[in-house]
Amino acid sequence: MHELATTFVLGYHGCDRSVAESLIAGDEFRHEKNAWDWLGWGAYFWEANPVRGLEYAHELRADPRKSRGLVQSPAVVGAVIDLGHCLDLISSMGIRMIEAGHESFVALCEAEGRAIPANKGGPDLLLRNLDCAVINHVHDIREDQGLPAFDTVRGVFLEGAPIYRDAGFRRKTHIQICVRNPLRIKGVFRVPPRDLVDFSPPP
Repeated sequence: MHELATTFVLGYHGCDRSVAESLIAGDEFRHEKNAWDWLGWGAYFWEANPVRGLEYAHELRADPRKSRGLVQSPAVVGAVIDLGHCLDLISSMGIRMIEAGHESFVALCEAEGRAIPANKGGPDLLLRNLDCAVINHVHDIREDQGLPAFDTVRGVFLEGAPIYRDAGFRRKTHIQICVRNPLRIKGVFRVPPRDLVDFSPPP
């Protein structure tokens, strides 16, 4: 909920190679609108983590249900992102805003007799239906009140198995960025092979 962090970051988007080529050629990133999206609706990127972006593309190919069969040749493309007006869930202000948004969302659901969505999908909560609904609710509140819209949403996620016994570090921990305002994507680039030297294809 601020512009206190360094404004420009590098984000990486895992996708099919044909999609990567079209993005480099000038097409816009797809604005996702899934009920389970971790940071609400928008275009998704792994911050400063091209290897994880490519790993994710391989995960999509291995599970056609996630990608609807659209990822056949896994690839990753980079983007220069201006965070702009950012709902930053790595900051105390951002966390408090989402906490208040949750209270408001639950009250609204109860008043309308609607079921409250739940996060699910194992220990990593891979399906974030509740979080997605709460974050989208916060965006709706700001629009209703005439407040400036957030350009991006940013959060850190502990994901995957511990990297060693009793470790506090998880194998797939990452920072994710959801871009809501496509004008904040300032450039797209091919990822140099040297930035993917740590990548190991899944068996």
